[in-house]
Amino acid sequence: MEAFNKISIEEIPKKDMLMILQALEYTGENTKIDAFISLKNSILQQLCLLAETTEEKFLAYLQE
Repeated sequence: MEAFNKISIEEIPKKDMLMILQALEYTGENTKIDAFISLKNSILQQLCLLAETTEEKFLAYLQE
């Protein structure tokens, strides 16, 4: 297996990315483990930077 430090998200469908973000938020809220919320926020911030848009607009795009 080849070692890598980063993973590309270009092949992940929109609905799967939305599900990942929602699962992280749900898990963080229900377990009270802040790391899940932090990870969700970090992923969302990076995606918004790449898309050059706001979190609200990006989440709306994923829900389309």
